[in-house]
This record gives sequence, structure tokens and C-alpha cells, in this order.
Amino acid sequence: MEFLELKDFLEVKVTQYNRPDFIENDPICIPHRFSKKQDIEIAAFFAAILAWGQRKTIINKCRELLERMDNDPHHFMLEHTDADLKRLLGFKHRTFNDTDLLYFVAFFQQHYRQSDSLETAFLSPGNSFQTDFISTQVIGNYAAYASSSCMLSELNQQVPRIEQALNYFRSYFFSLPDYPRRTIKHISSPLQKSTCKRLNMFLRWMVRRDDKGVDFGIWNNLKPSDLICPCDVHVDRVARRLGIIERKQTDWKTALELTERLREFDPDDPVKYDFALFGLGVEEKF
Repeated sequence: MEFLELKDFLEVKVTQYNRPDFIENDPICIPHRFSKKQDIEIAAFFAAILAWGQRKTIINKCRELLERMDNDPHHFMLEHTDADLKRLLGFKHRTFNDTDLLYFVAFFQQHYRQSDSLETAFLSPGNSFQTDFISTQVIGNYAAYASSSCMLSELNQQVPRIEQALNYFRSYFFSLPDYPRRTIKHISSPLQKSTCKRLNMFLRWMVRRDDKGVDFGIWNNLKPSDLICPCDVHVDRVARRLGIIERKQTDWKTALELTERLREFDPDDPVKYDFALFGLGVEEKF
């Protein structure tokens, strides 16, 4: 397709899928059950992290998890007892098990005792991170987890802001002592050359804002123009068929290539086309 033809085609598909009736059958329905900001953040994070396999199964497992927390996740994170934690034992989805879950709970408890939003966990020193709520040890560890190009970007801003945010988040997430080594695989970052599909999807939910009612847009420090398109197998396949992706392998650079192409269509909100690419792949088997 020519540029304008492809843009018009994708815009039609965005309009088709970025609408409230998309919510019911997608994992984003899980955070839509809540109205409190912190509950939305926690529910959305688990829905994104557990988002592999059939969507119906993902939704059911997320519902089960939140029921174990009395459907009050923020309160559970802050006020749980040892007896409450026992209710989490036995939870499993794919390779995510109760060992991983207990560490996630420990992280959320530590974080929400010091901050009223999960957004601050993604704001690295290079992203005007407020250092008063986190130990200097964690700030110091930032350099150990960020790529050299990521560190240089604090001076020249050549590396995407989201790359800094994701690299920092992973280092912060595993800053608690004695974290389970097995849990590392559940939190990806560009430093591992991952597409970071799940975290980019979570960030889309939290950051994008429009009047369609699907994404939440409850975070303000990160901007829709900063976002990187979640690059799952469906989006990857459709984007390649449309000639949007040329890179042979699928990794972090592929996600960057995809997003840069989408910015040509809409520099302020490139990730809205995730609706089009995902819908074409999953709903229409494009």
C-alpha cells in the first residue's frame, strides 16, 4: 500500500477496535473492574504480566488471583497478614507460580508504602525521577542495569524515554533483598533485547488517553508520544505483511522500528495503531 492508503486503512481499523465493546474479551477488562487508581494499576499490571495464552484463560486466571485478594488489591498489598498470604499459595498460570506472586506482593507493598502511584517506579533518574521515596542504593544500581546507550541518553536523549523507564523499572523491581532468581524472567527490559510486549501493553493502558473508554490515561509524566508499540506475535505478523517491519528478527529494535513507522502516521499517538494491528491479527486472521 502507498503511505496515505495504509494510513487510512489503519485509521479505519483503529476506529473499529478502539471502542468499549473491545474491553469485554480482552485482559484490559480486569482493571476496568476498579475505579481506585492504585487498584487499577495493580490489576492492570497483573493482567499484562499474565497475558500469554488464550485471552479467555488469561481473564479467568486474573479474576481468580484478584478474588484471592478479596478484590481489593491495593488494600491487600498494604495490609495483608501471613494468613492472607497463604490464600495465594497454589496460584499458577503457565510459568508464573506462587513463588513469583509472593515476590510481586512484597514489591507492591514496599512501593506503595512510599508512593501513591506505580508510575514513579518507571521514572528513572534520567526521567526526572523523584529520589526521595527510594533508597540511594537502588538509585546507584541504575547504572548496573542500564545499557551504555541508555546512560548516555541522560545527556543527549538519543535513546527513547521508555527504554530508560523499562530498564530502570526492572532494576527497581528486583531491588528487594533475596528476590527469587526464577522470577526474573517475568519482568523484561530492553537491556535483555526483549520486545517488552507485556510491559509496553501495560504502559499503553496507563498512559494513552482519548475519549473511547478503553485505555485509562491515568499517568501524566510519561506521554503517549513516548510509548513503544507492544509487539506480540499477532502485531508482528500483520506489521510484516503490511511492510511496516523489515527487520528479520523480533526483538527490542523491532519494536522501535515498528513504532517509528507508526509515528509517521501519528507522531503524537503512534501506539493507537496497536488496536488496528492486533485486531487484524486476532479478530480477522489477517
